[in-house]
Parts: sequence; C-alpha cells; structure tokens
Amino acid sequence: MGAAPPTELKKGLKQRHLTMIAMGGVIGAGLFVGSGTVIAGAGPSAFLTYAITGVLIILVMRMLGEMATANPSTGSFADYSRNALGGWAGFSVAWLYWYFWVIVIGFEAVAGAKVLQYWIDAPLWLMSLVLMTLMTATNLFSVSSFGEFEFWFAGIKVAAIIVFIALGTLFVLGAWPDQPLDFSNLTSHDGFFPLGVGAIFSAIVVVIFSMVGAEVATIAAAESPDPGRAIARATNSVIMRIAVFFVGSIFLLAVILPWNSAELAASPYVAAFKVMGIPGADHIMNAVVLTAVLSCLNSGLYTASRMLFVLAARREAPLGLMSVNRRGVPMAAILTSTVVGFLCVIAAAVSPDTVFSFLLNSSGAVILFVYLLIAVSQIILRRRTAPEKLTVRMWAFPVLSVLVVVAILAVLVQMAFDETARTQLALSLGSWAVVVVLYFATKRLHRAPNVVAPVQADTVAERVLVLANETVNGEELLDELRSIDRDRNAQYFVCVPANPIDTGQAMHRGPVYLWEATTEAAQARLDRTLEILRSEGRHADGALGNYKPLKALADAVAEFHPDRLVICTLPEDRSAWLRYDVVDRAREAYDIPVTHVVVESVHVGV
Repeated sequence: MGAAPPTELKKGLKQRHLTMIAMGGVIGAGLFVGSGTVIAGAGPSAFLTYAITGVLIILVMRMLGEMATANPSTGSFADYSRNALGGWAGFSVAWLYWYFWVIVIGFEAVAGAKVLQYWIDAPLWLMSLVLMTLMTATNLFSVSSFGEFEFWFAGIKVAAIIVFIALGTLFVLGAWPDQPLDFSNLTSHDGFFPLGVGAIFSAIVVVIFSMVGAEVATIAAAESPDPGRAIARATNSVIMRIAVFFVGSIFLLAVILPWNSAELAASPYVAAFKVMGIPGADHIMNAVVLTAVLSCLNSGLYTASRMLFVLAARREAPLGLMSVNRRGVPMAAILTSTVVGFLCVIAAAVSPDTVFSFLLNSSGAVILFVYLLIAVSQIILRRRTAPEKLTVRMWAFPVLSVLVVVAILAVLVQMAFDETARTQLALSLGSWAVVVVLYFATKRLHRAPNVVAPVQADTVAERVLVLANETVNGEELLDELRSIDRDRNAQYFVCVPANPIDTGQAMHRGPVYLWEATTEAAQARLDRTLEILRSEGRHADGALGNYKPLKALADAVAEFHPDRLVICTLPEDRSAWLRYDVVDRAREAYDIPVTHVVVESVHVGV
C-alpha cells in the first residue's frame, strides 16, 4: 500500500512570472482610480496618508515574515492565528480572507465593465460576465496560463507607473516645455491641510484596501532555500514598491493638479497626463486601468481558490475542494470561488443599491480583522518561540508590534465614527460573527466522544493497525502500543495518511501543492515510529496512505486484516479528524475493538 495523492497542482510559475507578480502585486485599480477620492478627501497632503498606511502594511509584512521563518511547517498564515489564539481564530482568518477575495472578484468584474463602457456601448452586466468568464477560463486552463496573463498585466501596470513618475518628475521640476518649476498646488488652495490634519488619518480606511496583496510575496518567500534572506528581500521590496509606486506617484498628482479639481476626482492619472499635454492620455490610461482591474480579478480568483484548497485540506471545507484535474488545476475550488463572483455581478445588475452594496460593505473591514489577528498572533507566538528560531525578527519588539495592533484598532474605531464607513464596519463584524458561529456549530456537530472503546480483558491483540498522522511520534501513542502487547508477540502496521497541510506545502508557494515534500515529511515520521517499535523488539511495518484518512484506513484494513484498531489524534480543539467523526465512523465500519489515543503535544519533524 502507498500514498495515493490527487494529481498535483502543477509548478507552472516561472521565475519571471514570480518576479513581475511580486512587483505588480500591490498595484491595483484602487491606485489608478481610488487615489483621486483620497486626494479629494485629504487634500494635497494625501501622500502622507499613503506613507502612514504603507508603514502599517510593511510592519504587518515583517510580523508575517518572522512567523513564517520560525514556523516553516505551517500550512498557511491562518495557522499562526490557530496556534496562537485557537481554532476559531485560524478558521476566521482563512474564511474571512477567502470571503474578501471572492467579493473583490465580483467588484473588479463590474469595475472592468465600467472601463470597457468608455469604448463599447453594451450592458454593464453583460461585459462583467464576459470578463468573469475569461478570467475563470484562464485559471481553469493551467497555472502557467494564469502566470503568463499576470506577467503581462503586472508588466503593463508597473511600466505605466514608472512612465508617469518619470514624466511627472520632469514636469514638476520645470524640465518640461513651457513649464516652470512649480509646487504651488501643495499650498495655494487653502493650504497643505485644507480639510484639517485629521483628514489624512480618515483616508487611511480607503487607502489600506488598495495595498492588500503585499502579504503574498512575504509568505511565498518563507519557503525559499534561504528563508531569512528571502524574507528580508521581500520586505525591502515591499517598502520600495509602496514608497515609489504609491507615495511617489500620489505626491506628483498633488503637485500637478489642484486637490479640489473635479477631473482629479474622476480619473487622476488621465487628468495629470492631460495637464502635461500628452495626446491620447485618456485612452492610454483607460487601457492601463482595465489591465489593473483584470490583474486583480485574475490574481483574486487564484488566491481565493488556493485558500479554499487549504481549508479543504484542513477539513474546514468540503474535502472535494482539494481535488485537482489532470493539468494540476483545482477546478472545484476555482469554480466555487467563481460562483460567488458571478453572484456579485448578477447582484450588481439586479440590485446595485441593496444586495451588491451589502456584499461590498460586508467585506469592507474584513482585511483589517485578518491583519489584526495576524498582529496579535505574532505577539503571542514571539514569546513562545525559541530565540534560535527567530532568524527574522520584528523590529523593536514588542513596541512596534503593539503599535500595529493599536493602529488597526484605531482605524476600526474611526470607521465606527465615520458615517460613510460605519455600515461597512457593522456588516463586516456581522460577517466575522457568522464565521465564528459556523466554526463552533460545525465543531459541535462533528464532536466525537473522546473515549476508548471497551475491550474484553481476555482479548489478545495479534494484529494491530495504527492510523495516525502528525501524532505518529507521540509518546501517548507509543505507550498505548506497548500496553496492548506487553509480551511483544503482536504484529503492528502503522498507516500514515499523507496530507499536504502537515508539511506546510499547500499554501505558501503561490500556493503550490508539493506532493514530494508532503510524502517526505510523512515518511520521516513513520520511519521514526517504526524504528522505535523495532528497537524494542516488536514486529512493526507501515506505509503511507491515501490523503483521506478513512480511505487510508479502509485500504490498510483490506491489506493487513487487523484484530485491533488504534486511531491517534490531536486534542478535540485542534483535530480535523475528530471534527469529521473519523473515530466514530471507524467504530461503525469495523467489528473489531477501536482505541482512540489523544496526543497533547506534537513535535513536527523527525
């Protein structure tokens, strides 16, 4: 018997894909379109809003980097919250992050359709559905097609920003035909803070959502050959991208145009190019904005589908979402995420002011909740982590870490007092409450009694089948096996269902499912257990099993014909197997004694 994996997710992203995706990851339609609203709401000092928000994002990235290098076996960044705060927190982070991205998919499809209406006279809903269908097909075809599309999308975005910064710098410095050195727009329209200093903080609520996505580069770097160096480079690159792409370009916009210009609010970069006298600026920037929208739609669908993949592997979503087709594409996860996107598009067409508005508002503050849980988790896990494992450290801990938590809470409080953002906060809190209730409801629904099946005193076990995964090296399991066969006459067969989550391969690299790494880690734990049993003079053999535990058990029973089953799990609050009644279902399926052993602590590795 051997491990029977689903077809792997293909490792189809080349280095040039990853490099360009990392560069363009933080540049979305929010920068090209939403920045006009920020400048109108904060005045010429709006670039300070981007700088402050950028610092907050960078600090969160550094916290993620510390946890990723100290805990490289974790399945996704949701697991940091699970380890620090409990199962409810990990469940919350994963599902909220997925929910945020699937709403973004629908929103970007509608935004892209509005851009297309500049050239094409067609119904908004029709073009939205066309864009959704195209991006879904791209993701379904192969990961390399996703990478290729994203490479060119990101390349166009990055090139557009660089060109704007280069030309804008020449314009404001007076190196432009008939244009003197002029920074008067920073102060000539009611001053540098025309709406008060507080306005630059009020706009943070809008700006923070335009920078979402920076965390992907930091997480992916954790699984490189040299995580410490890669994390440092990823963090530094995020700093540079935010400083140049966001702060630099917004500063130039504020210098080139009056902050209260109607054209700035409508389409800031188009307005700036028009002032500079560049022909066809409206068509050029409209095409760039469309590219940015499609890029966000494309990568949002990719991110959401892979998060579902991880949730399924954690048994916190239907297991079928972990299946992939022959091309290595998780079709079920992609289509499930797409369905929500299509529903958003339909809602935008049928009920834009009620249903669609509700969906947008209900995810509005979700990413802040995710970042808050990440920050709190870093503070807790830092104190539990051995100093030698901290190859990447959060700067000025604990001061900056606590400051990040306070800053996020301050933004949430600010939303509560802002009439335009209050509804977003309330509905987003409602979304979080629903997720938490679902966690405890499913946990209660799938609650399995933590008891050992009665075994007759005169029953002598001769063939003992053991089913365990992370817990296979646990002392509690070894003690139970020793007590079952004190005379050392029994035959043992240890089955380890190889699941990608246990080795942390299911999320970080894009996330790419690395079956080789999964089986290597599971095999190492199995070999260690067999070595211990054999060293004590016991007859022990074993093999890796199917990634579905009950399927692995059925295969092992058919091959080994045991007269006793021993199923080993983590405690109830951390066990995916107990949530899905693996122990109870085994007792129902096999007419032999089943012993359930709980291992309190797990040392991952050999």
